[in-house]
Amino acid sequence: MIGREVREWRVMVLAHAPESPPVLFDLHSHTQASDGLLSPEALVARAVMRGVSTLAITDHDTVAGIAPARQAIAAQKLPLTLVAGVEISTLWEHHEIHVVGLQVDTRNPQLVEFLALQSQRRDERAAEMGRRLARARIEGALEGARRLAQGAQLTRGHFARYLVERGYATRCSDVFKHFLARGKTGYVPPLWGDMAEAVAAIHAAGGVAVLAHPGRYRLSAKWLKRLLTAFCAAGGDALEVAQCQQPPHERHQLALLARQFSLLASQGSDFHQPTPYLDLGRALSLPDGAIPVWTHWALAPLAPQPGASLLEAL
Repeated sequence: MIGREVREWRVMVLAHAPESPPVLFDLHSHTQASDGLLSPEALVARAVMRGVSTLAITDHDTVAGIAPARQAIAAQKLPLTLVAGVEISTLWEHHEIHVVGLQVDTRNPQLVEFLALQSQRRDERAAEMGRRLARARIEGALEGARRLAQGAQLTRGHFARYLVERGYATRCSDVFKHFLARGKTGYVPPLWGDMAEAVAAIHAAGGVAVLAHPGRYRLSAKWLKRLLTAFCAAGGDALEVAQCQQPPHERHQLALLARQFSLLASQGSDFHQPTPYLDLGRALSLPDGAIPVWTHWALAPLAPQPGASLLEAL
């Protein structure tokens, strides 16, 4: 049922959507099904308002947001193509690495079984997080995080929001820094499987496996190439080259790496909530020479991606 929240977004869409929007792909976003602040219905409406023509919903280890988003697009007749996706957490060399699956069949048995295991791993980690915070005299963290999640996939973001709510910090980023980061009171090592498991589940569901936001792992150039080598060995297909908040040189370097490792190029905002510097579709384009992950997709018309030539980065 489409509620008041979606009707309000519909008014904004009609008021602000461009008459002839350019083809704009945003292939990394989150809803309340994981740690995003918008419902799937509100997210797709905002995407149209922002001029996005093709949106992938890629919640953490769940595809629960896909069906309500599809229903909202149909009910509201929104000019938006939805790509079914998921962002899977993995471990590689003691680093938490995220692999985005695009164009997945959300009902595929192997993917469904794998995501159920991921959910179990999340619950076990969350329970231990709650115990560690309780030992530090921060009571009720697990219950508070579950309340904020409202039945959705439980993430560290929900713990962060609860601690802000309780006055332990003013921003979620400060909670991560002082309570949930490695070596801090509430930190619990992740329990994820490896990249090969994630890629296999994505491929079984007919999807494309994308290494998400490679610039955020704080790896040296040598270690990033090691990661890409391992990702390719696991069967990975593409590299997320363009994100909203990104140093100018990074996009060109990632595009060059995509070519070097014969990977397709993806782009996405990793949207969780609107901020002054991060929003759906903001500053997303691939450098010339990068081969878009959507090149062979039949779901939307292709258009040249604006951007500087790769030759400028050589």
